[in-house]
Amino acid sequence: MSTAPTTEHSLEIDPALIIWDEIVPGGAYWSRVIQRGTTLRIIDLEGSRGVSMLCYNADNVVERYNAADTAKIQFNAFLKKGMVLYSDMGRVLFSLTEDTSGHHDTLSGCSNVATNAAKYSDDNRNSRDNFLLALTKRNMGKKDIMPNLNLFSQVVVEPDGSMTWIDGASKAEDLIDLRAEMNVLAILSNCPHVLDPISTYDPKPIRVVVWRSPDPSVNDLCRTASPEAIRGFQNTDALFI
Repeated sequence: MSTAPTTEHSLEIDPALIIWDEIVPGGAYWSRVIQRGTTLRIIDLEGSRGVSMLCYNADNVVERYNAADTAKIQFNAFLKKGMVLYSDMGRVLFSLTEDTSGHHDTLSGCSNVATNAAKYSDDNRNSRDNFLLALTKRNMGKKDIMPNLNLFSQVVVEPDGSMTWIDGASKAEDLIDLRAEMNVLAILSNCPHVLDPISTYDPKPIRVVVWRSPDPSVNDLCRTASPEAIRGFQNTDALFI
């Protein structure tokens, strides 16, 4: 491992390190296998209404993101830089190595036909159907949809247990870097958050960049965050020995 601290890396990416660079229109979905040691950068170009995400171990898709364990193990349901996305087998799928938004929702789920019909007058794309389209292309289906992550989304849990969307939490050019700690199948749905109260369907484009990121340092923020994190990385790294 490198001894240079990755917690201080520049937000600029050397063009020579970029593997994939694409604009995802509002309402569309995107899917790709992110190889271990590379980073998926997602950029909010115009002030997002939320981006829904699923992720799986690309080498064994029965292992997938677990929202409950991600919150429980880190004692925090609101993700930020230095935290990780755990699988349902106690391993680390992604590390959050950079995050200028600071607002990502693990609790609310995703939009579907019914929630769209209740909010919009037109037949617009929703995240559940987008997930199904992406999964079908990989011989997966409904049984493979689990509670998802919503990026660029601030949700507050009220004392009575209800959840409230906070408007304007994500700004244009906000970004999140997700470093793959195994080979990860990532699926993004660029549809408005299920709790977004605005009745006009107007999802904004996002940019996705996959790049060859530096090796983690010995004092990597994510890998050394807690005893639980250290154990999760040990379990993950064992797959690649």
